[in-house]
Parts: sequence; structure tokens; C-alpha cells
Amino acid sequence: MTLLALDPSGFLSEFYISFWIPTAVLTAALVIKLPTIIRLWRDPLLRAVGGLLILACAVFVFCAPSTIAAVNRLTGVTNISAPWCYSLLTAFCGSCLLLIITWRNGLSDRSAATRRAMRWVVSVYSGVIVVLWVLFLLADAPVERLTDLDTYYANTPFMREEIVLYLVAHAVAVLITSRLVWNWVRTEGLDLWLRWGLKLLGVGYVLNLIFDASKLTAVAARWCGRDLDWLSTNLAPPVAALSAILIAVGFILPHAAQYLHDRWRIRLAHRELRPLYRLMRSASGDGVPKVLRATPELRLTRRETFIRDVLLPLSRHIDTVLGGRSYDAALGLGHPPERARALAAAVCILDAVEKKARTPESAEPADGPDTTNLLQEIGAVSRALRRPDDIEAVRARADAPAESVAVHE
Repeated sequence: MTLLALDPSGFLSEFYISFWIPTAVLTAALVIKLPTIIRLWRDPLLRAVGGLLILACAVFVFCAPSTIAAVNRLTGVTNISAPWCYSLLTAFCGSCLLLIITWRNGLSDRSAATRRAMRWVVSVYSGVIVVLWVLFLLADAPVERLTDLDTYYANTPFMREEIVLYLVAHAVAVLITSRLVWNWVRTEGLDLWLRWGLKLLGVGYVLNLIFDASKLTAVAARWCGRDLDWLSTNLAPPVAALSAILIAVGFILPHAAQYLHDRWRIRLAHRELRPLYRLMRSASGDGVPKVLRATPELRLTRRETFIRDVLLPLSRHIDTVLGGRSYDAALGLGHPPERARALAAAVCILDAVEKKARTPESAEPADGPDTTNLLQEIGAVSRALRRPDDIEAVRARADAPAESVAVHE
């Protein structure tokens, strides 16, 4: 605490975050979202997300000191990067508001209040951008400043008003967006990953408020003849960078989590079908042909199709009486009904495979029982095949009544 009080700028410089780090994170978020945006281009919400991420990337690219110097040199206008960066930041703020309004209310909401709110955002923030450029044209800012322009020109006519305008516009947008996000977080029935994504967005926008407070405090200190420039040059930049990282992760978390969850569910289903697939392959003497670069969805579909294609002719050997006895046996062994049905089906399929192997092709029955339910429950049956001890116990108990009858006769 003593070091912070004596030299806060030196202390904060240890936590400097390069502007290229949030740029990389935002770019990654855009790349992750891009396939969905292209595929569903007509979805205005996805287009808004893509536009917002592009604007966010542009803010950090053009606000980097090296880019500021390059733009000033290429245009030949000293400090022209200032209104350009302020305009990008203002456009980003407006995009955040529009996105949250659309996302929160839903695309089907065409109420007058929603349309009025969106028109208000577009008109106000477009007007702010125009005023920023007018103020810059009226101002006299001959000395190039790459990192401390806000405080250096805090007392310069027109530049002073421009700096305050962009900071106030940014703070208002962040405050409204933050309130909308946190109100949404408290809504019942949200998906877990959407809730966490919104929480990260909320924290990111709160950090943006710290950015605005730091900048405005440093500028106000200049008006009062004091020097608190470290708030603007050492505290605000890393706070903005951290905020951008959290906002980017907040946007991609629900999408990425859902994508990974779907992939995991598909791979798990594919793996669960392996025991039944191997059994059907042994019964048919064939398997699913290998396909190079097949997607997980395609591999799962092909495995399911193969299993059902083999089960259909195999159903002619299904013993429904054995199935009923096996179901009762499984219940008697303490298995719940759903598990008992899967075990009974597994017993019947194993029995049918044995019968098919012993029966000449010419002697096979023409038809068999209805196997609609069996074809729909291949996942549960395959899981049951992973426990051969349970299947043997059910089969032994199911065969016991028949053996007892034979002895008495």
C-alpha cells in the first residue's frame, strides 16, 4: 500500500497489458463466430455480433500507439487519430446498446418502444460522431501525443469539449448496457452458459466504467491544476484491455460451450454404441466402411444406420417369450423398468445372434416380431451390453422357470 501511495504510476506499469492481446482475443472470438454468421447471414442478431466484434478489434488496433503514429504520418494531419479512435469507440458503444436491446427483447419484438429505443441509439451516437469531427476541426492541437492526448489537451478549447463528449457518451452507453445485462442475468430460466457469458459481459462493462472514471478524473484534475495523468496513461489502458477480453469471452462462451457440449454428446453417443455395433458386425460379418474426414455427426449416423440395418433381418430370430421372461427377471433382480427393458432386449439380441449362427439361411423364418421399440432404444441396449455379468444373471433367472417345468414333466 505504501508503494502504491508513493508511486502509483510505477506500480500500475507492472500490470500493463498490450493492446494486441485483447485484439487477438477479439479476433479469435470473431473467427469462432464467423462460420455461424456466414451460414445464417440473414439473422440480424448474428450480423450485429459480427459487426460489434469487428468494431472492438478496430478500436484496439487503431488505439495502439504505433498505429496512432502511423495514421498521423500517413494522413499528414497531426493527431487525426484522436477523432478517428473516438469515433470508433463511440460506434462500438452504440453497437453494444443495439445488440443488447435486440438480444434481450428478441428478434420477434417489434414493439414501438423497442423501435424507438433503437432509433434513439442510432441517431444520438451518429450525432456524437459528427460533433467529434467538427470539434477536432475547430481545435488547435499541433503537438502529437500518442499516449496522453486526453490530459495534455484537457484545457485546450474544443479539444477539451471533444474529450469530455466521447468519455460521457462512452460512460452513458456502458452504464445502460451494464444495467441491461445485469437485469438479464437475474432472469429465471437462463441457460447455464448464457448466464455465465452474461456475467462476464457485465463485469467487462463495469470495468469500462472504471476506465471512464479514471479518464474523467485525470482530465478534471488538469482543470484544477493537479497532475493525476497516471490514471489516464497507466490505469485506464490495462483496464480497457481486460474489459475487452472479458467482453469477448462473454460473447463466445455460450456459443463455444454449446458447440463443445454438442460435440461431446455426439462422441459419447458414438462411443456408447460400440458394444452393440461390434455385436452386429459379428452377426453380419461386415462393418461401416471407413470414410476419410467424416464429421462426428456423419460417423454417428452411419453407425446408427448400420446397427438398425442389421437388426431388421435379425429380428426374425427374436424370441418375444424370452424377452418377457427376461424383463420380469431383471425387475426381480432389482433393476428399474428402463434398465430392465434394456437388459431384456440385450438378452433377446444375443439369443437371436446365436440362433442365426445355428440356422441355415434357407431355414430362416420369413418374418419376426415388431422391433420398432428396439430400433429406437439401441443406445440403452448398447449400454446394457457393457455389463455382461448383469445380462448373464438376467438370462439365468429367465431360463430357470423353463428348466423347472422340464424336470417336473
